[in-house]
This record gives sequence, structure tokens and C-alpha cells, in this order.
Amino acid sequence: MKQLNRQNFKSNQFPTKIMQFGSGNFLRAFIDWQIEHLNNEHGLNAGISIIRSTGSSSRPSLNSQDGLFTTLVRGINEQGETTEQVQLITCVNEEIVVKDEFAKYMALAESPELKIIVSNTTEAGIEFVESDKLADAPASAFPAKLTQWLYKRYQHFNGAKDAGLMIIPCELIDYNGEKLKEVVLQYCSHWQLESGFTAWIENANHFCSTLVDRIVTGFPHGEEAKLQQQLGYQDDFMVSAEYYYLLVIQGPAELADVLCLHDSSLNIQLVDDIYPYKQRKVAILNGAHSALVPLAYMAGLNAVGEAMADPLFENYVNQLVFNEIIPTLDLPKDELESFAGDVIKRFQNPFIHHLLISISLNSMTKVQTRLVPQLLKSIEKNGQVPSLMAHAIAGQILMYSGKRGEESIELSDSEKWLALFADAWQAYAVGEKSLQQLVADVLSAEWHWGQDLTQINGLHAAVSQALENIIEHGVRKTLTQVLEP
Repeated sequence: MKQLNRQNFKSNQFPTKIMQFGSGNFLRAFIDWQIEHLNNEHGLNAGISIIRSTGSSSRPSLNSQDGLFTTLVRGINEQGETTEQVQLITCVNEEIVVKDEFAKYMALAESPELKIIVSNTTEAGIEFVESDKLADAPASAFPAKLTQWLYKRYQHFNGAKDAGLMIIPCELIDYNGEKLKEVVLQYCSHWQLESGFTAWIENANHFCSTLVDRIVTGFPHGEEAKLQQQLGYQDDFMVSAEYYYLLVIQGPAELADVLCLHDSSLNIQLVDDIYPYKQRKVAILNGAHSALVPLAYMAGLNAVGEAMADPLFENYVNQLVFNEIIPTLDLPKDELESFAGDVIKRFQNPFIHHLLISISLNSMTKVQTRLVPQLLKSIEKNGQVPSLMAHAIAGQILMYSGKRGEESIELSDSEKWLALFADAWQAYAVGEKSLQQLVADVLSAEWHWGQDLTQINGLHAAVSQALENIIEHGVRKTLTQVLEP
């Protein structure tokens, strides 16, 4: 079988207009996949130079395949049908290992065609390292490497405004563009670079904050032989991802021209503020996850897909999202309902095996950030406790008893929470504490919630009653009664 490369398989070649920090699965199945579409359908005509900002050339490189690789996109489409899409990605021109090829990396700063920088260096990547120096080849931190490169570009083009770039970080931190710009400016000050460069950073470049969303499962281990036989070539960098994706960019209107987004069918949204979209994702997608996990798990289920194939839990998630969560959010209702429909399809994706116990990692923080804000908004708006959210919190408290029938649950959370739950459930087991007192111990933890939730009208009673019903009748019977019309 032939190896995938440009000699064996003739493919498009595009001028380098994009520099990408990060060669990992996510960017390749998310950004590169979208650039390939924009090249093919909208004439973007953009090639990518990938910068490997960590590691050395001893690790396998995309250069061994001349930048070519295959994406395998699988899931449930808009018509509710299972779909599988295979795409050869041809827009990557090279991978530069900056540690070994610093001069080649810096030479890209002199390219007038380069217009966009994309990054995904993990949440810890956008950091300031005081020991980094301008003369390092390269500096250690990603923002320091970027500042070195931008300074070279500023000097080469004599501070010309049209030499500025659209900088689009994809790291999973709030307002990532603003954070990256803040650290770059910190290096400008630390290295005592001239004020003209700082002004050029501020006025000629756009640091665009983003919200990115796609589950990328990576190389399809266990399926590669069958898939490569179907493709007719060996691809060591094949990457699989879910059908759904979303890229929200907080950036200037001219970015639509730079990326040829006009009339594009891609799910890319250019907005003035990403906050409502982040709130939507956290409340609907993450909130539904965090509500579903303890109840489905305590009912004996083990994966999201398994739970969504169960009519009871599919109904629970639908009613939770459409009846309790969406009414608390500020975006247009049709937009929220469309997003929620996509979330349900993602949960039902048969190609992704998402274990409930994995999602339960640090659940108490997840409940606080994903569920409690909507619960409090609902109470404020309607004057009563939303029943399905109350049952989710009751399920969470029950799961943190550490037992599912005779089976021990491997809990993973802060030591403070694990100790509180262990003591509270032990006191309940020996009759030293009532169920209502146990619930009060959890809800009154101001050190976590930022307030005493027992003071929220009706919440303590609703959660206590839900937990009592679940212990007496089980999750399934309790939810069946709650969900009855």
C-alpha cells in the first residue's frame, strides 16, 4: 500500500497565508479542516505552516507525508441520520520544529502573504516566563516566541500597518485573544522594546478571542487497517472527529474578507462579544452533561450514548434543556433551540463512547459553574425551584456517597469536598444526621458556592425531597414520576 504523500498522490498546493502554533489532533480536525473547505468552496487559496512549538524533530512529523492527512468526521447530521465523511486535507504545506529550525520559523515573518496566526498550545500555553529573552533561539513560552516573531515582522516591514495580522488563539480560556495580547505586551515591556512596536501591536494587529467546540477523538486506533484499505493509502496522521463543530470569533468585520466567510456554509460566527455564546455552551451542553451524569450513573448506566438511548434519560435531558435551561438565557430562543438540538444529537453520537465517570471528574466545581447559575436565574424569574435541576443536585449528592449498590465509586474531586461527603454520609448511615441535615451541609458550603444556598427560598426542601425519593424509590421510578405530564 502506498504511503500518503504528494509524490504518490498529486494534490493542491496553496501559498502560505496562515501560521499555526500546534500540530495536535484538535487543530488539524478543526481549523485545518475548515481551511480546506474554504479553499475548495470559497477560493481562500491559503496554505498553512504548522509550528511545532515544543519537542524536537525526533518525533514523527507531518513532513513525512508532505503535510497531507485525512479527516474522518462521523456523527448524526441535521436530518438525524448517521453520517461518515472522509476528507483529504491538502492545505498544510510544512511543519517547522521551532527548537531545531528557529531561523526558518523567523523567516516566515518576512512573508507579505501571511495574514493569519492560529494557536492551540493548551490552556497553560498562554503564560509569561520571566527568564525568556528576546535573543533566545527560541524563547520557551509560546507568547514569547510569538513576540520574537512579531518584532522581526515589525522591523522587516518598517512598522507598516498592513503587515499586521489576524491572531486567532483557540486555547480553552476565557477571552483568549485578550489574554494572549496582554502577555505579548508584557514581553514588550519586559524586553524594553520600543514604543513604536508596542503601538504596532496595539493598532495593526487584531487579537481575536474565540469559542471553539468539537470533540476530536484522534487517530482511529483499532480501525486503521480497515480504513486505510478503503482509502487505498497508508496515513499515519489520520484523525477522527464528531460531526458537530462551532467556531465563534470575536473580531473585526474585515476578518470575513480575509477568511472568505461571506456566504460560507461553515459554522463560523463572527461576533462582537463571545460571552453569550460561551454562556450558551456552558449552560446547555455542559449543564446538561453535569445534570445527566449522576442520575444516569446511579441508575446503572455508564456512558452518555447509553443514557441517551434510554427513553427516560433522553426525555429528562430534553425537558431539562428546553423547559428549564433555555428560558434562563439571553440569546434568541430559536438560536438557543437550534443549538440545543445539536447538543442532543452530539450526545446520541454512536461513534463517541463518553464515559459518565470520566465526565464526573471534579463534579462539584462543574455543578457550580454549569448548573447553579441557571438554577438561581430560574428561581429568580419564576419564584420556584426548577424540579429537574433540583433532582440533578440530589443525584450529585447521592453519587458522592461513594456507592452504587454494592459497587464502590472512584470519586475524583477536591480533598475538602471528599472529606465533607465522607463524614456527612457516615453520620447519616449511623443515624447521627438526617437526610435534611446532610443536604444542608452540602448547600451551606459558602467556601465553594460563594453563598449559603440553604438561604435560597425552597431549594433545600426541593433537593432534600428529591434525594429522599431517589433513595426510597430509585432514580428511574423517581424521574418517571417527575417527568409525567
